[in-house]
Amino acid sequence: MKRLIPLVVIAAAGCCLLPSVGPDYKSPDMDGLPAYAMPDAGYPTTNRTEVGEWKPAEGEDDIRTLVTTNDISCWWCRFDDDVLTNLVASAVSSNLTYRMAQQRLQASAWMLFGSYAAFMPKATFGASGTVGHHERYTSSQYASWLASGSKRNYSDLFRAGFDASWEIDIFGGSRRATEAAWSEMAASYWSLEDAWVTLTAEVGREYIQLRTTQQRIAVARTNLVLQTETYDILKSRFDSGIGDELAVNQSKYVVDQTLATIPPLLAEEERLLNAIAVLTGDIPGARHDELKECPDRDWLLAPEKIAEIPLDMIRARPDVRAAERKLAAQTAKVGVAKSLWFPKLYINGYLGVESVKVHKFLGKGDFYGSIGPAISWPIFQGGSIYANVKAEEARMDEAFLAYESSIQEAYREVRNAYAEYTQQYHRYQALQGAVKAAQDAVAISNDLYKNGLRDFTAVIDAQRSLLSLEESLVISRGQITVNLIALYKALGGGIVAD
Repeated sequence: MKRLIPLVVIAAAGCCLLPSVGPDYKSPDMDGLPAYAMPDAGYPTTNRTEVGEWKPAEGEDDIRTLVTTNDISCWWCRFDDDVLTNLVASAVSSNLTYRMAQQRLQASAWMLFGSYAAFMPKATFGASGTVGHHERYTSSQYASWLASGSKRNYSDLFRAGFDASWEIDIFGGSRRATEAAWSEMAASYWSLEDAWVTLTAEVGREYIQLRTTQQRIAVARTNLVLQTETYDILKSRFDSGIGDELAVNQSKYVVDQTLATIPPLLAEEERLLNAIAVLTGDIPGARHDELKECPDRDWLLAPEKIAEIPLDMIRARPDVRAAERKLAAQTAKVGVAKSLWFPKLYINGYLGVESVKVHKFLGKGDFYGSIGPAISWPIFQGGSIYANVKAEEARMDEAFLAYESSIQEAYREVRNAYAEYTQQYHRYQALQGAVKAAQDAVAISNDLYKNGLRDFTAVIDAQRSLLSLEESLVISRGQITVNLIALYKALGGGIVAD
């Protein structure tokens, strides 16, 4: 025993001093990525091109503010809407999908804890007892067998003890496995953060779409009231014998056409209410009382801009960080696979007790034990180790490509969201002018019809256009906010660079 202690100490120290087999991980260098101009449409001004398009504002004419990390870190707070803030808080605490992501992180943490068992000695306890008899027919015992009248001979054995084994991690296979477990747990953490970003953005998007749908319902009902009043006047005049039956029928189908647009909007409102309830961890229907009434307010924020896509902000995105940690984990797994090429050193031992009589078990002289080193070295495995190493290296290359793909996807999402956000402002401003013109057209066409200068078709066309344009204006206003939330999400959505 005393001679083996120095061997154990030297082996344990050596496994910490020797380098681990396999590649050491280094974070990919992405600083050389080229910077391209953003697809910025600018903020619409009164300046126009020859064909009537708006020119993007430049210099002092551009009144937009820069998007900052503070804007992103709590983007929903910028809308100053207590209902939205409470919905986000409820979703983060109660959403089932998010809670499942939390459990996946817990599982990866326990897997990391279990990986440290490779560095500890392992011991098992075993015990056995046998009671046996067999017949003897040898000639030397034949006389005693006849005299005793017995033909059975008994043989008993009772045994108990501990088997222990300790692998000395000389070539770093266990260290690489723990390194992989650490990285996988970190990847699970960032996947959880990515689920948080996705969840909050989805709550914001569904909430704004709900309010937009409710405003569309209000627009349809307002137009329905105006169209019904027109129909009632025409019907009354016709019943009095001074009206136009064609105008009555035309007015009637305009009323019914507007009425037909409301049921699908009500169904969409119900779908969004149920979606928000599920996102916040509630049973569909639980949020109806809270969200059914749409407040008389606008969620449109002042226009914003970003000068360029900051690489640090892209790297801080949780999905990008998760991909980078998965690459680190796979790099470590290459080392685990390569460690199988090398010998494994063990310190094995056994301590037990053995007796042929149960009542003398644990008696003096029944104890025995042994301890000593052992080595295991795979000499020929038919190429399986080599194939496994190559497979892990291919997975490492795949993980690197996945990391690069996450960077590309992040840039794509930012550019798309920014283009949609800035261009929607141009559409919104054009629709504002169109709605004002349609309102004037409705008033003028009504006057012309009353004075007998135009038929009722002009009134119908004006009313239809007004309804369509007012609805488009409401949709555009809501879409600007939805696109801004998508931009916040693409830039990290509350996860700020360290």
